[in-house]
Formats: sequence, C-alpha cells, structure tokens
Amino acid sequence: MGVVGVDVAAESVEVVARQGGRNGKAKRFAQNPKGHRRLISYLQRLAPERVVLEATGVYFLDLALALHYAGLPVCVINPRSFKHFAELKLTGSKTDPIDAALLAEYAECLHPPLWQPPREAALALRELGRQVNRLVGERTAAKNRLHALSATKTTPALVIDDERQGITALEQRIDRLRAAALEQIHNDAVLQAQFRALIAAKGVGEVSAIAILAELCALPEYLKAKQLARHAGLDVRLTHSGSSVSRPGRLSKAGNAYLRAALFLPAMSAIRHDPYARAFYEALVARGRKRLQAICAVMRKYLTGLWACFRTQQPFDSSQLFSDIHMQKT
Repeated sequence: MGVVGVDVAAESVEVVARQGGRNGKAKRFAQNPKGHRRLISYLQRLAPERVVLEATGVYFLDLALALHYAGLPVCVINPRSFKHFAELKLTGSKTDPIDAALLAEYAECLHPPLWQPPREAALALRELGRQVNRLVGERTAAKNRLHALSATKTTPALVIDDERQGITALEQRIDRLRAAALEQIHNDAVLQAQFRALIAAKGVGEVSAIAILAELCALPEYLKAKQLARHAGLDVRLTHSGSSVSRPGRLSKAGNAYLRAALFLPAMSAIRHDPYARAFYEALVARGRKRLQAICAVMRKYLTGLWACFRTQQPFDSSQLFSDIHMQKT
C-alpha cells in the first residue's frame, strides 16, 4: 500500500512514494490536465493508502479534485501543520523533492483524514465572496486616496476625477458580483436554506451573510466549534513557561482572514442591538477585559452559533447561544 507525498507548485508537481519507512525516487509531473492524467495513472498503479498534499494557495484545488474523482484517497493538510512537522524533522534544505518526501512521511506518521471536496456550487460561491472582499478592500483604499488628494489644493482636478471614476467602477463590479452570489444562493436549495438561517441573526445583513456563507460552505461539516475558531484565527494563543515567561493571551490570527473580517461588523452590530450579545460583552468588560478583547469573544461566540445554524439550517437564536446568567446581571 504505502503512502505518497505530493508537493504542488504553479507549473509542476513533485511526487514521492514511501513504503516501509523508505522513500522512493521523486517523480515530476506537469501542473496541467495532461500532467494530472499521467499522475493519476501512476498513482492507480501504486494503489497507495493515502495521497497527501498541502492546501497551497489556488494551485492544489484542481489537482485534489482530479485525484478525488479518480477514486484516489486524497488528504489535504494545513500548510501550517506541515511547516511544524518539517521543523520537527530538522530538515535543513527546502526543495520540491524534499517537501514531497516529508509529506509522505507526514502521511505515514500522522494518518491525516481523507479529504471531501466541497460541492461545485459552494466553491463558486466562495470565489465570488472572496472577489467581493478583495474589491471592497480596493474601494476602501481608493476612498482613502481620494480623501488625501482632496485635502490639498495642489492636486489637479483630473486626478481627483480619475480617482472618483475608479471608485464608481469598483462599486459597479462589487454590485455585479454580489448579485451573482445571490443568484448562486437562490439557485441552490441547500445554500438558500443556510443563507436564511444565517441572516436571521441580528447584525448579519445580506452582505455579511454572503461573505460568511461563502467561507462556511466550503468547509467540512464535521468541524467542531474549537476547530472552526482555529480555522478563523479566533483561538487564543497563550504564552506561559516556568516563572519567567508569562504574557497575556492573544488571538492567533493564523486562520481564514476572510471569515474573520466578515464577522467583525456583525459582532459590533450584535453588541448594540442583541440584548444577549450586549450582556455577554458588558460582562466581559466588567471583568477587566479590554473592549477589543470582548468584541473578539463575541465574534467567536457568533461564529459558533452561525456554524450550528449552517449545519442544521435552523434560524439563528441568540438565546440558545449566550447564557442567561449575563442577562440576569444587567
């Protein structure tokens, strides 16, 4: 049986098979449909127990889908997890064949779970949501530039007019993509039910629901609340060692920045308009937490509730999420 490590790059794929604690010779395949077919034929002859690759940017997805639909046991692992494994092995050099061999050893030692690809509708919605997120960031930067340019009389009118036209063009692109995302949701019964469940939460409007759903729909539904918090970078990282090292806990911010950004404004709005979220927030501040820490705690709580609604397709109910103890103290 054995295992196989696959190191994915933009133009090529490096493959190392491992069996009985020994690595085979590295093989290279092109990162295109023809190369994928050759790789699939090679792996089908090997019949490995696991084929492991990293979730590296956008390059891994087409290959992982091709391997999965060919009936191969694909495992897609977190790059951060693999980085720590490579550091543990004290590997000095870093090349594609070395990484492929380490991936094979990772599979042999840790037995990662098999990967289940998201549905096509979910993948399409995720890309639409992320493109909207990127364009919103560009629009914010453009508005900041316009404000700076308008603050001085030395700026030619043509430059200011050009910046305004750019902002208008960005807004048109954002509106078009949001409309496409809504159409994608309404054309899929599952996404439509999940969207209705999320938008029932106070503070989650149409725009936030699209952004949150676009990220949640591509995740495996077996994730638990703590795993999801780590995925979003909302887990607290503690630093305590002996009696000399003791620093306050901080958010790791090592996860999905799109999901984390999509939760901020809904949490702020919930603190103002949802009595349960506001009571939870005020209780944390009264116990000495900084306001930003309390906001992040509400974000994490909200994420837990939204994930439960996403999985069950039941409308969001904050009374089921926050404790009544906080309400009694207000």
